[in-house]
Amino acid sequence: MEALGLPSLNTLSSPSSNFHKRKISHFLSKGPLCPSTWDLSFSSLQLGSSYRTHYFWRVGIRMQVDNEDYELKQVKDMAAARKRWEALVRDEKVKVLTPREAGYTIQLSNKTLLDVRPSTERQRAWVKGSTWISIFDVDNSLDPGTLSRKFTTFVMGGWWSGALTLSYDSQFISKVQEKFPKDTDLIVACQKGLRSLAACELLYNAGYTNLFWVQGGLEAAEEEDLAIEGPQPLKFAGIGGMSEFLGWTDQQRVAAAKEGWGYRLLFSARLIGVFLIADALILGAQRLSSYIQDLRSH
Repeated sequence: MEALGLPSLNTLSSPSSNFHKRKISHFLSKGPLCPSTWDLSFSSLQLGSSYRTHYFWRVGIRMQVDNEDYELKQVKDMAAARKRWEALVRDEKVKVLTPREAGYTIQLSNKTLLDVRPSTERQRAWVKGSTWISIFDVDNSLDPGTLSRKFTTFVMGGWWSGALTLSYDSQFISKVQEKFPKDTDLIVACQKGLRSLAACELLYNAGYTNLFWVQGGLEAAEEEDLAIEGPQPLKFAGIGGMSEFLGWTDQQRVAAAKEGWGYRLLFSARLIGVFLIADALILGAQRLSSYIQDLRSH
């Protein structure tokens, strides 16, 4: 517990600490934290601050375990999905197009490009004339499980990459069916090419047989490959977080090489600004700490 920054059972300091130790140890050994496992009700126990600390610690640990189980399940599901997707492409149930080939196909045969990206990416840039139906979108729910995954996503790199917690839209197939008959030629695309493969699998299983997958996603497209609309370049639609702010993404480095020193100076100034702000915050925290200590000493 000390390694997690939490007090251990030995640090209980209330007058009835030995009693609390026995009861909490008993609770922790019962398994899932639910009222049916308790042999003492809240009404018969005077809760002290130490007991409440361990109660919330127990809840926090269970959330962490549940989140780790969720992530392990995701890894296993992804491995199985990749095998299915490879089989779809290998058996030519889903045809493969490069972004340039997709652009030619849209222009010459008037096929539909189905954009399955989340709203955050779609709002930045999109292919002219494309139809947008996201398969995964930003999860804005506030239940404990989602909040735990959002926190994990943020601390595990989301603050740097801008990655968000997404959830599957269970109405995806029905939304596609409302717009397109099952014999429609659909060119399916996302930002990097992974979610669009998942969409192709769902669409194929739903009876769509004329499916085309944009390999590498829209991010792999060059400016001349597709007719693009939106406030930003298509390659920038999938970046975010601190890495985008500082200009340290691969896409921005390529753009910097083309734009020259003016582009690089902009992000260099931002980096200096971040260091200055961080230095000011540290200095402010030190002064505030000294001020509080002075108040306590008086």
